[in-house]
This record gives sequence, C-alpha cells and structure tokens, in this order.
Amino acid sequence: MEVHALMDILGVSAATLRRDLTYLGRTDRVVRVHGGVFHPSAMTGEPSFWQKAAMSVKPKRVIAESVAASIDQRSTVFIDSGTTCLEAGRLLRGRTDLTIITNSLPLIASHEQFRARLIVLGGEMRNVSGALVGDLALSALNRLRADVALIGASGLHAEDGVGTTELLETAVKREWLARSRRKVLLADASKWSQTNLVSFARWDEFDEFYTDKKPPFRRSGLKIHHP
Repeated sequence: MEVHALMDILGVSAATLRRDLTYLGRTDRVVRVHGGVFHPSAMTGEPSFWQKAAMSVKPKRVIAESVAASIDQRSTVFIDSGTTCLEAGRLLRGRTDLTIITNSLPLIASHEQFRARLIVLGGEMRNVSGALVGDLALSALNRLRADVALIGASGLHAEDGVGTTELLETAVKREWLARSRRKVLLADASKWSQTNLVSFARWDEFDEFYTDKKPPFRRSGLKIHHP
C-alpha cells in the first residue's frame, strides 16, 4: 500500500505514520519500499537488496560489530555482497590499516568515506543484490589473496550447508573461500527459514560463524560467535 493511502485510511500525520512504519520495519512486521509498504508474506521471488536491508536490521548490526572487532591490524579483507556484509564493511572502511577487496556495489558506492585501501572487482552487476559477478570478477580474484573473507548467505541448512539463490554468486563465493586464510560466515537467525537454491559451501569449509542467536546445531571445528 502507498504511504499517502495509509495516511488517509488511518487519519494520522505524515510524521506519526513515518515513526510507526519505522518501528514496524525494524521489527520485521512490514517491508518498507520507496513511497510504500507491504507485508513480508506478499513478496514473490527474491527480494531486492534494499528490501533485505530493511529486514533484521538490529541483528545484522550486532553481527557486524562483533566481527569488525575481531579483524587484526593490517589485514587484507574480502567483503562479500549482502546486507550483513555491508554493515561490516561500513564499520571497517574507516580503518586506515586495512585493505578491503569487494564486489559489493552498495559498499563501493560509499567510496568517499573509505580510509581503508579499497580494491574493487570488475564484473557484471546482479540487480537484485548489487553484486559484481561473472568471468571478469573471477579473473580479478585469480590474482588476489586475503587474510580474512567475510561471506554472506541467503539460506542455511543443518545438513546441506550454506546456500545462496544465484549460481553466478556461488562462483565468486567459492573463490573467496579458496583465497583467504580465515573464512568467516555472517548470517542472522532468519536465514534458518530460507531455502537454499544453490548450496555453495559445507559447514566445515568455514572457520567461524557470526550470528545473532545460538544455532540449532553443533559442528566440530566451527567456532560460533553469538550474543
């Protein structure tokens, strides 16, 4: 429903409606889009990047703060596309001792705020996630290595592992894993309810998992961080 229609139906001011919709968005009861709002159950297909960014905002920031504090000085860091990785990138971009490599256009868009050294992959843009993917991105990755890779996911499964919704993104994520010393998964608890279209990694391919709640499983060798 459009915002102006909600104002008419509810008989409230723009300021009151904006405040209420902000609260409903933060608690995942609605998804806010430009000029309107809709119920999460009304979504068909994969939501856009900014629709995802409006969901589970607080858990994503908790995860980002925790993992950002763990990054050693003078590290080279791969930062994957995705909204939780974006939150981590926003915290790390101000550190002058870091080198950040990313394929995330939303993170690259804030390049003027970077104090870290920034290396950008080329590639074809995937509209729904703002990720740069394809042969150009993979070709660039073939010449790069990192101390840490921060990798996002669209779905988590106790047996099938870690998944995404797009085969093109899978190839880039696999390269992140192959070319980093410390492999870190970032995903909030809502991902447990998401179906994996494409599983791109087993649990034992990650060293650490940063999340906002204790997951319903244990994996030997995987260090899990949660509040």
